[in-house]
Amino acid sequence: MKLLRTCRRVFPGAVALALGAAVVAPLGAWAAWEPDFEAPFLCGQDWSAQSRPDHSPSVYSVDFNRDDDYRQPVRASAPGRVTAVVDLGGSSYGKYVKIDHGNGWESLYAHLDAQLVVVGQQVDQGTMIGLLGTSGGSTGPHLHFEQKQAGAVRPATFHGALLDYNTDINSYNCGDVPVAGDWNGDRRDDVGVYRQTPRGNNFRLRMPGGDVRVIAWGRPGDVPVTGDWNGNGRTDVGVWRRMTQKYFLRLDGGQTREVVMGNLRDVPITGDWNGDGVTEVGTFSPGKQEFRLRGASGAITAFSFGGVASVPVTGDWDGDRRTDVAVFDTRSTHWRYRDSRGRVTTEDFGGRGGLPFGGDWNGDGVDSAGTWGPAQAKMQLERAQKPRSFTFGRKRR
Repeated sequence: MKLLRTCRRVFPGAVALALGAAVVAPLGAWAAWEPDFEAPFLCGQDWSAQSRPDHSPSVYSVDFNRDDDYRQPVRASAPGRVTAVVDLGGSSYGKYVKIDHGNGWESLYAHLDAQLVVVGQQVDQGTMIGLLGTSGGSTGPHLHFEQKQAGAVRPATFHGALLDYNTDINSYNCGDVPVAGDWNGDRRDDVGVYRQTPRGNNFRLRMPGGDVRVIAWGRPGDVPVTGDWNGNGRTDVGVWRRMTQKYFLRLDGGQTREVVMGNLRDVPITGDWNGDGVTEVGTFSPGKQEFRLRGASGAITAFSFGGVASVPVTGDWDGDRRTDVAVFDTRSTHWRYRDSRGRVTTEDFGGRGGLPFGGDWNGDGVDSAGTWGPAQAKMQLERAQKPRSFTFGRKRR
């Protein structure tokens, strides 16, 4: 590991810490419930986690380093809503992001080179929120990180355990993400999860009989997408790689179709926008609240829909064989559907904190809502034939 780069600020009253010793604090001093914090980096990466007696604003703050870390992706340590995206110039935190995780819990990410989220945006654990840098009062590239409860910086915890400060740690920011599709061509959608591992990622597709098909595809940090890329009636898998803004779509025989679209701040989406049976790609911009749909010719259709906190979802909500869009609020469980004619309908469905998706669960040609709850790995499918609720995937801590 490289030598620690630090910030120049010094706050009075910092808690004394013997340099190189572990920080131990009574957990009873903090709220009983806390978010599922993971290290704010790619699944499987090793990072040096440092502090010191004069670390400001608290000895419990963490400075993260590793070799060649400048402009490395910084990821949300836990799910939440972005409450601050601030640039203090050449002083203090410089460029920083703050996320509210509920129940008074927050996390802060400072000295960034770039901020990739906007205030009010809902982010999942592992969402790329910025690039590591050396902005503000910093002497070199590193990530200054804080976990706060009721405004006070508390001892950091990752993967359910107190951080042993001034050691190297491994990131377990590897949570499952739900996906859906017609895996076998029977005109009914089924569910699956996309799983990240340090050795590579894989789709785990739940087949109609309950068997699981595993397809290795992608690498840590990739965002999963699904669609019928060749129009044969079966859903294929793919990923969107944020740092290159490139889709890698896996065809039936294992071949790859590559499409470049979007920017670092976008969310990838896919759908059959014109009803020809072939899925194309698109993006959603939380900052602009704008959907951009790419046709087969490369032409872009853009329109505004949703809000800054919206999580985009796609599906054929009116049964006309063309994919429509929807937005979901993870805190209120409120859905807003927009069909191909621009008509909007609303409903509430799913559990708070759930991750949304859409699918035709009963084979009637009309898609409906689905959610996956990370805490229990629980799938909930609207208008599905039984079972409508079941567990699948690996629950997060």
